[in-house]
Amino acid sequence: MATEKVFPMTLAGKQKLEQELEHLKTVKRKEVVERIKIARSFGDLSENSEYDSAKEEQAFVEGRITTLENMIRNAKIIEEGELGSDTVALGRTVTFIELPDGEEESYSIVGSAEADPFEGKISNDSPIARSLLGKKVGDEVTVQTPGGEMAVRITSIK
Repeated sequence: MATEKVFPMTLAGKQKLEQELEHLKTVKRKEVVERIKIARSFGDLSENSEYDSAKEEQAFVEGRITTLENMIRNAKIIEEGELGSDTVALGRTVTFIELPDGEEESYSIVGSAEADPFEGKISNDSPIARSLLGKKVGDEVTVQTPGGEMAVRITSIK
């Protein structure tokens, strides 16, 4: 029997997924059912774009609910202090400077389920995070990115 994928995440990340799941089940599902009901009232379903659109949205919502339930069921909460506080690990925010320019960047390393690069949260599966995990302040690391290699020096870990 295949083992299910474990989704490492912070407690806040799991709570955010639970809130999204609750919203989909209690609000979005009802909205979509109402859209389908209204579209049916227009008559012939074979040429009813509103009906088709509502059915597609229903399929998306149901798929997302299934995905979220699986992620929450298989969540592994990352505890603070599982590694020393001076080591880059899941749930930590790492700040580094690009070498030789010195451009500083900070990212929180989170599980893939809660990654959001626009909020500075990168997946532990990303090339940057994989290169930084297990390293300490002061370490110089070469990161493989789609744009080529990038050398960085870790300046802080929170």
